[in-house]
Amino acid sequence: MRAADIIAAKRDSRELSAEEINWFISGIMSGHVTDDQVGAWLMAVCIRGMAPRETADLTRAMVASGKRLDLSSVGPFVADKHSTGGVGDKTTLVVAPLVAAAGVPVGKMSGRGLGFSGGTIDKLESIRGFKTQLSADEFLETVRKVGIVVAAQTSDLAPADGVLYKLRDVTATVESLPLIASSIMSKKIAAGANGVVLDVKVGKGAFMKTHEQARELAEAMRDIGRDVGLQARAVLSGMDQPLGWAVGNALEIKEAVQTLRGEGPGDLVEVALTLGSHLLHMAGKANSVDEAADVLRSVLDSGKSLSKFREFVEAQGGDSAFIDDPDLLPNAPVQREVTSSSSGYIASIDAEAIGRASVEIGAGRAVKGDSIDHSVGFVLHYKIGDRVERGGSLATIHAASSKAAEAVAPSIETAFSLTREQVQAPPSVLEIVQ
Repeated sequence: MRAADIIAAKRDSRELSAEEINWFISGIMSGHVTDDQVGAWLMAVCIRGMAPRETADLTRAMVASGKRLDLSSVGPFVADKHSTGGVGDKTTLVVAPLVAAAGVPVGKMSGRGLGFSGGTIDKLESIRGFKTQLSADEFLETVRKVGIVVAAQTSDLAPADGVLYKLRDVTATVESLPLIASSIMSKKIAAGANGVVLDVKVGKGAFMKTHEQARELAEAMRDIGRDVGLQARAVLSGMDQPLGWAVGNALEIKEAVQTLRGEGPGDLVEVALTLGSHLLHMAGKANSVDEAADVLRSVLDSGKSLSKFREFVEAQGGDSAFIDDPDLLPNAPVQREVTSSSSGYIASIDAEAIGRASVEIGAGRAVKGDSIDHSVGFVLHYKIGDRVERGGSLATIHAASSKAAEAVAPSIETAFSLTREQVQAPPSVLEIVQ
């Protein structure tokens, strides 16, 4: 085989065989296929697309490029969860302890944030001493002992995806749906779980801007899961406004703890319960999703999920004292209120604008490798549909300096759009794909 022939075949809209895809991915890993050739192939895929069978074969090839965790010793069912990323998205911090406290072990590898989408690993590293880099043995031991582990992605799981991802970023091929679906699912499959719930964000503060795009991605990932024997369901959730109140690493840890105390914002609770109930149902812990949701509400009300979160933090080396005293988390030295210049009802909150402001203030990364400030971010005080009076505080900026706070204040104010007539709050959960 020749790389040029495989590139030409995809350029001309021919479906690639599993053998061709395996050869191409193996060539990438051995160095026989050059970066230039990979870039040309990625562009051909981006323009011509891939059939579902091709996407599944690509996923398998990327899994086979590295190690695959064996979690069978943990139990008959180990759960995983993935989010396509959004502003204020701290659902893993709530879903994982909820599900684990209900008796279903959760083994999850997470990523760092890039752009306006925050990463779970960055949030967890707000906790003093918390260890995110775990060996395979440490990963297994923690999920066996505690029933929950959340660690940074390792380079030996689906390493071909790392190569493709890096080149997608510089070849304008990030948006390709088959490449997105195979990238996500190759890492989920390699991580060894039996079932995964996929939180596909939809809206201005998400990668998928329309419901139709999100559904197409969800269906593609579900189909890949079915093809390789991994149970997969997707929840399409709204991201036209930030999820919850807090945006920023330590601030989101605080909000997750509040939620596990039973004091969380309604939209975060709804999304977390929806995601968790599907995992419980897949695991056979409930006869229906509704029954699973009741189980999780009981776990939340009992305090068991907060106890499980504490156990999880301590098992990965973190100082859990912040759970009782949130001020032990990193705190920004400057807090500045952003007030409304008029009265009215909140018609929209531009999640992307707030996300980009969080990068500007230091809570996120403009490019991979940037350092972040765990203490900074925003706490919103209103949701779509709420009424605000002139002079009321729309949000509190947590910043490293007064200059930094002043610089982002206009972006936060203009992210809130007001109207004279009350509008209906948008749904948090849009659709289930299963």
